[in-house]
Amino acid sequence: MNYSKDLLPITTERLLLRLLEPEEGGLLITYLDENREHLAPWEPTRTEKYYSTDFCELEIKKNQAGFFQGHSLKLAAFFKELPEGPVVGVCNFTNIIRGVFQACFLGYSIHHKYEGKGLMYEALEAGIDFVFEKLKLHRIQANYMPHNERSAKLLQKLGFQREGYAKDYLKIAGNWEDHILTAKINEKE
Repeated sequence: MNYSKDLLPITTERLLLRLLEPEEGGLLITYLDENREHLAPWEPTRTEKYYSTDFCELEIKKNQAGFFQGHSLKLAAFFKELPEGPVVGVCNFTNIIRGVFQACFLGYSIHHKYEGKGLMYEALEAGIDFVFEKLKLHRIQANYMPHNERSAKLLQKLGFQREGYAKDYLKIAGNWEDHILTAKINEKE
């Protein structure tokens, strides 16, 4: 299933969620660079290449191709009154699988300056509604490390249910980390 850009952007009370354009690589670099320390405990170890213009522009092109081909939806969140930046956060619906599964994985992050303001909840609530209503997926899976209490509370508030515990699930910040497995089901589908 292929998607069209006509489906986007997604708007909320305070935010606009959209695909980045390749020429907006600088917005992505700024977001990643300003949040290096903030995101480091929750992500794989990154090299300097990850923060380069070439890498970010290529990633944006891959993100667009993934969306148009129906494999992923990687959105940047902006304040509605500042649609050209800065990036407030990102929400990524990846590994979209169709057929009998009709599911994807959710990943997200928010700029450290905007934590605790309900913006990630607002962005994810709208993104999840979009994925369920427009993309017609049945299931969204989201996993978090047991000590990540903020993610645990956020996912619970969004209606994700705990489904399991995975030992040494992902290599995060150079270490194999256990993860709590959760999912949210599209009750309308």
